Amino acid sequence: MDQAYLRAHPEHLPTFLTHQRIRETPVGGGSVSAASRLTLDDGTSIFAKTWPHGDPPAHFYEAEAAGLRWLAEAGAPVPELIVGLPKMLATEWLDEASPSAKAAERLGRDLAALHRAGAESFGAPWPGYIGPLPMDNTPDPGPWGRWFAARRLRPFLELSADRGALTSEDVELLGRVLSALESHPDREPPSRTHGDLWPGNILWSASRAYLIDPAAQGAHRETDLAELALFDGAPYLDRILAAYHEVHPLADGWRARVPLHQLHLLLVHTAAFGAAYRNAVTTAAQAALRAIT
Repeated sequence: MDQAYLRAHPEHLPTFLTHQRIRETPVGGGSVSAASRLTLDDGTSIFAKTWPHGDPPAHFYEAEAAGLRWLAEAGAPVPELIVGLPKMLATEWLDEASPSAKAAERLGRDLAALHRAGAESFGAPWPGYIGPLPMDNTPDPGPWGRWFAARRLRPFLELSADRGALTSEDVELLGRVLSALESHPDREPPSRTHGDLWPGNILWSASRAYLIDPAAQGAHRETDLAELALFDGAPYLDRILAAYHEVHPLADGWRARVPLHQLHLLLVHTAAFGAAYRNAVTTAAQAALRAIT
């Protein structure tokens, strides 16, 4: 089993793993999948993800594979997809390095080019997932505010409330944001986006920064950029944004709208991981209301 054979016969990878024909070394891979470094007979390595217990949700890895292909078509810096199977996803192995200002500036230009590639609609033509949760990717022509409220905020707001991560007062506050979005005049067309671009989904190599673990979709480009500022922010975020603006400037007032665009991923966190993220949600919601009302 070498890289050439694997690319020609990707469906054989699970069998080789089951019979221990490939050296497998567990590595850190996030909070959802079990991740491994697989060393092949030719000495090269690949990165593989599997569901840790039982079978993954339907189309889980196929959705990520579709997103990686779609981003790669636009020239985005994503790892090469090698295997996209119902129970496994494998990509090229990338060696990590310390973040650098040069790589950050290149990332800003890469993101600008990706977003300018555009999307036919909001959503995507494949089932959506973000983290461990399903996400409604039904293609939608927009406008963006109505789509964002209905498809990206409301489902995770309801799930967060059902799981006790948000109070009734929190739900009322978020409801005001949803109502304001229904008539929000933003006419930005759908961009081709990573969709889950918190700083942990950037892999820094010696030459550039790669986008990993996408929830790829047609969405507002400001959402990708706003998510980069979450959870202490990406390294050299100011360099990323400055390089982005040189290629594809944002509309006036974008800084005030950052909390609005962060609300989606923050609500995903209350829905998936609980009330520890409640204060972040309510703070963002209050700032979002000030920005759009």
